[in-house]
Amino acid sequence: MLSTFWIQQGDPGFPSVLSSILGENAPPRLAALGNLNILNQKSLALFCSVKCPGNLILQTYDLAQSLRQSGVTVIGGFHSPMEQECLTILLRGSQPIIVCPARSLQGMRIPADYRQPLETGRLLLLSPFGGKDRRATEETARFRNRFVAALANAIFVAHAEPKSKTEQFCGEVLEWGKPLYTLAGDANTNLLSMGAKPLRSEDMSSLA
Repeated sequence: MLSTFWIQQGDPGFPSVLSSILGENAPPRLAALGNLNILNQKSLALFCSVKCPGNLILQTYDLAQSLRQSGVTVIGGFHSPMEQECLTILLRGSQPIIVCPARSLQGMRIPADYRQPLETGRLLLLSPFGGKDRRATEETARFRNRFVAALANAIFVAHAEPKSKTEQFCGEVLEWGKPLYTLAGDANTNLLSMGAKPLRSEDMSSLA
């Protein structure tokens, strides 16, 4: 039976990229459950606004299938409906996944479909929150998203509503100099004009 463990800043397993990007806002320690070695692999962060146009939903389904087949490690909070659908697809594959809840791992019920991937070492639950954060809030979700993006080698946003907090978050990611990808289409004109690029198969291959 796997159990939660902590890694502190300065420990060999603590991702140094958190300090370089988040600076003094980097978490002093992380709670982990699963295979910590997954953090050593390249990863793609996956995000999507709560509302997503129908044509983009179908494209995002196809993308999740492609990520699964390509063996790309995907990291995310998997909170919005589209993100949850992608996680369901990814869990059916064999590639590594990192799930970052917007709350503490302490006392969290582990979903049944996480158990087999955890036991086989292809799933890692990772949280920057302590025991007092027993439920997700808007504040913890916002910090979690920055945490996920800081960890990832590249970020994919299926859709961000214009003038939304997700769009604002995308601007911050671009300021970091991280690669930001999205889906081509009129619904994502705002992201493309900001500097996001359509995700191509060769981009996925570079992350596998």
